Amino acid sequence: MSRIGRSTAAALVSAVALAVLGGCTVQAPDADGKQRSPVHIRLPGSSGAAGPAAPEPGSATPALTPPHVLWTRGDSGTDIRELQARLRQIGWLFDGPTGTYDDLTEQAVKGFQRKRGLPQTGETDAVTWQRLLGMTHEPGKWELYLMGGQPAAAPDPRCLTGRVLCISKTSRTLRWMIDGRTVSTMAVRFGARYTPTREGVFHIYWKSRHHVSTLYDSPMPYAMFFSGGQAVHYSYDFAARGYAGGSHGCVNVRDEAAIADLFAQVRNGDKVVVHR
Repeated sequence: MSRIGRSTAAALVSAVALAVLGGCTVQAPDADGKQRSPVHIRLPGSSGAAGPAAPEPGSATPALTPPHVLWTRGDSGTDIRELQARLRQIGWLFDGPTGTYDDLTEQAVKGFQRKRGLPQTGETDAVTWQRLLGMTHEPGKWELYLMGGQPAAAPDPRCLTGRVLCISKTSRTLRWMIDGRTVSTMAVRFGARYTPTREGVFHIYWKSRHHVSTLYDSPMPYAMFFSGGQAVHYSYDFAARGYAGGSHGCVNVRDEAAIADLFAQVRNGDKVVVHR
């Protein structure tokens, strides 16, 4: 899970900003408007002391305390999804948002830090986050779930019996269901404007593990055909570009491991329901 929530992150950012502007102290006025003793800013995890005394003339300058780390590799959650969406806005990340702080996110943060003269740790600390906030806008739902991952829509009533690939165009997800029980879900995308994916009830009539389209000369791994030339299959383009692209009518899956497992379970004759 992410180390801290968004509200805590915002508080930390404010604290860092005050620390930078006021040398880690701010002068807080009394009710009568007069200045009282300095108020020291303390980040989470510090001892609460006012800090080391000023060095004596000629003594070595004490080392600065590194900024507080908000998120690092291995963390996950909605905060990480927002971080990834903001990195995408300024061209430092092309995968995701996935909600998991993976190696690609770490490299993107390092690049962002290097460009701005910050320590290249790959961790998102309070200073890095403040700089990123200043250069990006609040991501909307579309940006946060650009690569899929949104909750699957409720199953269509036609999906509640038998073995069914229950595919929702609204949530852009596929549910693999057996007798009303959801076995797995995965993000999908559909046909482009002039080559829409057909809606209705169909059945898998042919499976082709290493299929290549004879019409478009493009690979369609793990293809499971359900309506003419339309199939559920893995898409390298979807994995790389997300919803920026589209298919020629097929149902594209971006998670190769997920569709490989699905391909092994689905049989010819299994039902396919494509619905809104």
